[in-house]
Amino acid sequence: MRTLIQAFRTKELRNKILFVFGIIIIYRIGSFIPTPGVDYKVVRECLTTVSSASENFVGLVNLFSGGAMLQLSIFALGVMPYITASIVIQLLRVVIPRFEALHKEGQSGEAKLTQYTRYLTIGLAVLQSTTILVTARSGALFNYQCSQVIPDGSVWNLIVMVLIMTGGTGLIMWMAELVTDKGIGQGMSVLIFMSICSGFLPQLWQIGWGSNGTDGDWTKFGIVSGVLLVILIFVDFVELSQRRIPVQYTRRMIGRKMYGGSSTYLPLKINMSGVIPPIFASSILAIPTLIAQFGSSSAGWVTWINNNLANTTSVWYISLYALMIVFFCFFYTSITFNPDETADNMKRYGGFIPGIRAGSATSRYLNYVMNRLNTVGAVYLLFVALIPTVLIMALNLNSRLPFGGTTILIIAGVGLDTLRQAKAQTEQFQYAGFLFSHDEDEDSKSKKAKKSKKSDDDKSSESK
Repeated sequence: MRTLIQAFRTKELRNKILFVFGIIIIYRIGSFIPTPGVDYKVVRECLTTVSSASENFVGLVNLFSGGAMLQLSIFALGVMPYITASIVIQLLRVVIPRFEALHKEGQSGEAKLTQYTRYLTIGLAVLQSTTILVTARSGALFNYQCSQVIPDGSVWNLIVMVLIMTGGTGLIMWMAELVTDKGIGQGMSVLIFMSICSGFLPQLWQIGWGSNGTDGDWTKFGIVSGVLLVILIFVDFVELSQRRIPVQYTRRMIGRKMYGGSSTYLPLKINMSGVIPPIFASSILAIPTLIAQFGSSSAGWVTWINNNLANTTSVWYISLYALMIVFFCFFYTSITFNPDETADNMKRYGGFIPGIRAGSATSRYLNYVMNRLNTVGAVYLLFVALIPTVLIMALNLNSRLPFGGTTILIIAGVGLDTLRQAKAQTEQFQYAGFLFSHDEDEDSKSKKAKKSKKSDDDKSSESK
């Protein structure tokens, strides 16, 4: 709170914060503008009968779009195509040597990868918008519980709707980059944070108030709020935790100057994979559910999928969800952190870990430390991801829980990162103001000294 107050006192930071608020308002307004060709009255009736709180693929996309997907608005896809494209480009670095070379080139290479990410985002937006419109037209998007939400099912009308949704995704991507360049925080993360919070408080209030003020349970509301607060504190504590590996740099003579000889550390987070494992796990487990919607409801395999994989509280779903989280925790960390590359960079600049030889021994030591951290991180992700399921089963909430494991990780992670950047910029402007005022004091002192010297000269000339 003190950081925000200090930020608003500084004109430059205040303008940045107001700019971010303006982008958020535009983003939220676009989430309620229906796509031309959609019967909005039918869509509003469908939303009252279909629950979207589950963390399957449809619920996940709807979560990241702030509820815009099930409303079939112009921002229905939200930031999901950009997130998917970013993850795919990161994974392709292992397969395509060209992408790995661009990553090592520095800023110019990252700019090229960002351009590839934009192109892939538009392609995925076309694919996802087509899928959403086709499933909405057939009724599968709303579990066949609603009437026709798209009255005109002609090819030309669907093409126009796909173009409008794809254009909305491009506009969101542009606004997110504006927030990153001219605002505070990472643009996509801020938009995801606001999308989640837009439906978070109403769903939380619905547990205590109910639909009409009579069918709620304030005891369950208090339990859920208390558990949520404890989990957020625990997530913040773990996300800020680090395993600091000491690194010593030897002294080197370059020309006539001596460099190095300093001591520092290599910070390794406990959860280096972030929110990626729960997203991957829930998305993969939702694929059989989407396929089963196009099959016959009387078929045996459709019944098994609906009873086991579509139900987030079943034993099969919980077991597969936990196994996939552990797998993707180790898999994604092995892609983003390369012990061999880190050891080579340390050796190139004369750095070493005390007690560990430089080179392959350092790489093996880093790999050993990362495996231990990944084990703790996987247990931590399992705890955070499965707590909502345990609450649903214990309190019999019928999947009306307003938060899931992915939701908690995103809220805590984005909030911490944005506050960290705001604090850094606040300190930067405070130091700049201090230096500016110090220079002003020096200038005023020099001017006063010149005036006093001039007056003394005038007095001496008069006396002469």
